[in-house]
Amino acid sequence: MLETVWIIPLKNLDDDARAIKLGDVAAMELAAGQEDFVGDPFTMMLMGLEDETRLPYVIEEAGAAVGVFTLQAGAATLAGWPDDDSAWLLRGFLIDRRHQGKGLGSQAAAAAAREGLKLTARLGGGQAGVVLSVNERNPAARAAYEKAGFIDSGRYLGGSSGPQWTMYREFSR
Repeated sequence: MLETVWIIPLKNLDDDARAIKLGDVAAMELAAGQEDFVGDPFTMMLMGLEDETRLPYVIEEAGAAVGVFTLQAGAATLAGWPDDDSAWLLRGFLIDRRHQGKGLGSQAAAAAAREGLKLTARLGGGQAGVVLSVNERNPAARAAYEKAGFIDSGRYLGGSSGPQWTMYREFSR
């Protein structure tokens, strides 16, 4: 599969470029029912900019913002992982409803895992992979993560919107 997405780290942009990207994020739309699984993308990005453990990203395709996600250090148990520090937490993953169904989610999830590896090498955090949780009522998202190399690591009952699958992608994958 030809990779067509770019991931843009918001914290690495200057103020003007960040404001433009945040404007793009503010225009994103959730698909019907998606609010059960993910929060408002603009709010998620602002939270990520304020929290030193979170690294917010904008997903782009053909120069247009099509989604967002955040990688967070020290928070893997929020996805049902046994400890906080051995994996990056992939959270707030969203593809704008107008761009869903094109394989961008799988590409972006794989790019997020590759980014986690780069961050670990650069920051020396010791993470061995990336973990996430996906709601059991969202099989399309689960399929996208599986296509990106994430594997089912068990059921997690701590999600605010119901039972989740914990999924993990080891850096060696």
